[in-house]
Amino acid sequence: HLNAGISLPFGDTNKKDDVLAPTGMTPTLTLPYAMQLGSGTVDLLPGITYSGNMNHFNWGAQYMATIRTGKNNGYSWGDKHEFTGWLGYSWRPWISTSARISYKDEDQIDGIDSRIMAPVQTADPDNYGGETAFVHFGVNVAGQNGQLRGHRLAFEAGIPIHQDLNGVQMETDLILTGGWQYAF
Repeated sequence: HLNAGISLPFGDTNKKDDVLAPTGMTPTLTLPYAMQLGSGTVDLLPGITYSGNMNHFNWGAQYMATIRTGKNNGYSWGDKHEFTGWLGYSWRPWISTSARISYKDEDQIDGIDSRIMAPVQTADPDNYGGETAFVHFGVNVAGQNGQLRGHRLAFEAGIPIHQDLNGVQMETDLILTGGWQYAF
Protein backbone atom coordinates (compact mmCIF):
# COMPACT_ATOMS: atom_id res chain seq x y z
CA HIS A 1 0.00 0.00 0.00
CA LEU A 2 1.00 3.63 -0.46
CA ASN A 3 1.35 6.16 2.35
CA ALA A 4 0.88 9.89 1.97
CA GLY A 5 1.03 12.24 4.92
CA ILE A 6 1.82 15.75 5.90
CA SER A 7 3.24 17.12 9.15
CA LEU A 8 2.13 20.63 10.01
CA PRO A 9 4.33 22.99 12.06
CA PHE A 10 2.32 23.22 15.28
CA GLY A 11 5.18 22.34 17.67
CA ASP A 12 6.99 25.18 19.41
CA THR A 13 10.40 26.09 17.96
CA ASN A 14 11.24 28.88 20.39
CA LYS A 15 11.66 26.98 23.67
CA LYS A 16 14.02 28.63 26.16
CA ASP A 17 15.32 27.59 29.55
CA ASP A 18 18.02 28.35 32.10
CA VAL A 19 21.28 26.68 31.08
CA LEU A 20 24.31 26.10 33.30
CA ALA A 21 27.24 27.80 31.58
CA PRO A 22 30.91 26.81 32.11
CA THR A 23 31.31 30.04 34.11
CA GLY A 24 28.75 28.82 36.67
CA MET A 25 26.13 31.33 35.56
CA THR A 26 22.64 30.26 34.39
CA PRO A 27 21.57 32.42 31.46
CA THR A 28 18.21 31.87 29.75
CA LEU A 29 18.99 30.56 26.25
CA THR A 30 17.11 29.19 23.26
CA LEU A 31 17.35 25.42 23.66
CA PRO A 32 19.26 23.26 21.13
CA TYR A 33 17.56 21.84 18.03
CA ALA A 34 16.65 18.44 19.50
CA MET A 35 14.95 20.10 22.48
CA GLN A 36 12.54 22.12 20.35
CA LEU A 37 9.07 20.58 20.15
CA GLY A 38 8.55 21.00 16.41
CA SER A 39 10.40 21.21 13.12
CA GLY A 40 8.88 24.57 12.18
CA THR A 41 8.34 23.34 8.62
CA VAL A 42 5.65 21.60 6.63
CA ASP A 43 6.98 18.08 6.09
CA LEU A 44 5.87 15.55 3.48
CA LEU A 45 5.57 11.95 4.69
CA PRO A 46 5.54 9.58 1.67
CA GLY A 47 5.93 5.83 1.92
CA ILE A 48 5.22 2.45 0.42
CA THR A 49 4.72 -0.96 2.04
CA TYR A 50 4.64 -4.43 0.49
CA SER A 51 3.68 -7.51 2.49
CA GLY A 52 2.79 -11.08 1.78
CA ASN A 53 2.26 -14.44 3.42
CA MET A 54 2.11 -18.12 2.60
CA ASN A 55 1.37 -20.95 5.00
CA HIS A 56 3.13 -20.05 8.28
CA PHE A 57 5.46 -17.41 6.77
CA ASN A 58 4.94 -13.66 6.34
CA TRP A 59 7.30 -11.09 4.83
CA GLY A 60 7.45 -7.52 3.74
CA ALA A 61 9.38 -4.38 3.00
CA GLN A 62 8.70 -0.73 3.71
CA TYR A 63 10.10 2.67 2.76
CA MET A 64 9.10 5.80 4.70
CA ALA A 65 10.45 9.33 4.33
CA THR A 66 10.24 12.75 5.92
CA ILE A 67 10.87 15.47 3.34
CA ARG A 68 11.34 19.02 4.67
CA THR A 69 9.81 21.78 2.53
CA GLY A 70 11.23 24.97 3.98
CA LYS A 71 13.28 26.64 6.68
CA ASN A 72 12.48 27.79 10.19
CA ASN A 73 14.52 30.52 11.89
CA GLY A 74 17.31 30.01 9.32
CA TYR A 75 17.52 26.21 9.39
CA SER A 76 15.65 23.01 8.53
CA TRP A 77 15.97 19.48 9.81
CA GLY A 78 17.51 17.04 7.35
CA ASP A 79 15.41 14.81 5.14
CA LYS A 80 14.98 11.28 6.52
CA HIS A 81 14.71 8.01 4.57
CA GLU A 82 13.90 4.75 6.38
CA PHE A 83 13.86 1.23 4.94
CA THR A 84 12.92 -2.02 6.64
CA GLY A 85 12.43 -5.61 5.51
CA TRP A 86 11.09 -8.48 7.59
CA LEU A 87 10.38 -12.19 7.69
CA GLY A 88 8.08 -13.83 10.25
CA TYR A 89 6.99 -17.33 11.12
CA SER A 90 3.86 -18.46 13.02
CA TRP A 91 4.77 -21.49 15.09
CA ARG A 92 1.23 -21.89 16.41
CA PRO A 93 -1.85 -19.64 16.19
CA TRP A 94 -0.80 -18.02 19.48
CA ILE A 95 2.95 -17.48 18.95
CA SER A 96 5.09 -16.06 16.14
CA THR A 97 8.65 -14.84 15.75
CA SER A 98 10.18 -12.33 13.38
CA ALA A 99 13.48 -11.00 12.11
CA ARG A 100 13.99 -7.75 10.27
CA ILE A 101 16.66 -5.36 9.07
CA SER A 102 16.20 -1.60 9.28
CA TYR A 103 18.22 1.20 7.73
CA LYS A 104 17.90 4.97 8.27
CA ASP A 105 19.67 7.79 6.44
CA GLU A 106 19.07 11.26 7.87
CA ASP A 107 20.67 14.39 6.45
CA GLN A 108 22.27 16.85 8.85
CA ILE A 109 20.54 20.11 9.71
CA ASP A 110 20.66 22.59 6.83
CA GLY A 111 21.51 26.11 7.99
CA ILE A 112 21.78 27.48 11.52
CA ASP A 113 19.54 29.18 14.05
CA SER A 114 21.62 32.13 15.26
CA ARG A 115 19.67 32.16 18.56
CA ILE A 116 20.95 28.69 19.55
CA MET A 117 24.25 29.34 21.33
CA ALA A 118 24.25 26.90 24.28
CA PRO A 119 27.65 25.45 25.30
CA VAL A 120 26.67 21.86 24.37
CA GLN A 121 27.24 19.54 21.39
CA THR A 122 23.50 19.51 20.56
CA ALA A 123 23.67 23.24 19.75
CA ASP A 124 25.92 22.48 16.75
CA PRO A 125 23.81 21.65 13.64
CA ASP A 126 26.68 19.53 12.27
CA ASN A 127 26.04 17.00 15.09
CA TYR A 128 22.77 15.70 13.63
CA GLY A 129 21.91 13.00 11.12
CA GLY A 130 23.84 10.08 9.74
CA GLU A 131 23.29 6.47 8.78
CA THR A 132 22.21 3.58 11.00
CA ALA A 133 21.35 -0.06 10.35
CA PHE A 134 19.97 -2.59 12.83
CA VAL A 135 18.98 -6.24 12.89
CA HIS A 136 15.86 -6.92 14.99
CA PHE A 137 14.42 -10.11 16.51
CA GLY A 138 10.89 -10.28 17.84
CA VAL A 139 8.25 -12.52 19.39
CA ASN A 140 4.45 -12.10 19.53
CA VAL A 141 2.14 -13.99 21.88
CA ALA A 142 -1.62 -13.70 21.30
CA GLY A 143 -4.29 -14.98 23.70
CA GLN A 144 -6.75 -17.29 21.97
CA ASN A 145 -9.27 -18.35 24.62
CA GLY A 146 -10.95 -17.28 27.83
CA GLN A 147 -9.81 -14.13 29.57
CA LEU A 148 -6.66 -13.95 27.43
CA ARG A 149 -8.65 -13.77 24.16
CA GLY A 150 -7.89 -10.49 22.35
CA HIS A 151 -4.72 -9.76 24.36
CA ARG A 152 -1.39 -9.66 22.56
CA LEU A 153 2.14 -9.16 23.89
CA ALA A 154 4.97 -8.22 21.54
CA PHE A 155 8.68 -7.85 22.22
CA GLU A 156 11.52 -6.90 19.88
CA ALA A 157 15.27 -6.38 20.35
CA GLY A 158 17.36 -4.41 17.86
CA ILE A 159 21.14 -4.68 17.61
CA PRO A 160 23.22 -2.15 15.61
CA ILE A 161 25.18 -3.47 12.64
CA HIS A 162 26.21 -0.09 11.20
CA GLN A 163 26.36 3.45 12.63
CA ASP A 164 27.95 6.37 10.82
CA LEU A 165 26.72 9.46 12.64
CA ASN A 166 27.51 13.06 11.73
CA GLY A 167 29.69 14.98 14.19
CA VAL A 168 29.60 14.20 17.90
CA GLN A 169 26.60 11.99 18.77
CA MET A 170 25.88 9.09 21.07
CA GLU A 171 25.61 5.72 19.35
CA THR A 172 22.87 3.23 20.14
CA ASP A 173 23.91 -0.05 21.78
CA LEU A 174 20.54 -1.82 21.91
CA ILE A 175 16.87 -1.12 21.21
CA LEU A 176 14.25 -2.93 23.30
CA THR A 177 10.57 -2.54 22.41
CA GLY A 178 7.62 -4.08 24.20
CA GLY A 179 3.92 -3.66 23.81
CA TRP A 180 0.51 -4.91 24.86
CA GLN A 181 -2.60 -4.71 22.70
CA TYR A 182 -6.18 -5.57 23.43
CA ALA A 183 -8.65 -6.07 20.61
CA PHE A 184 -12.36 -6.35 21.26
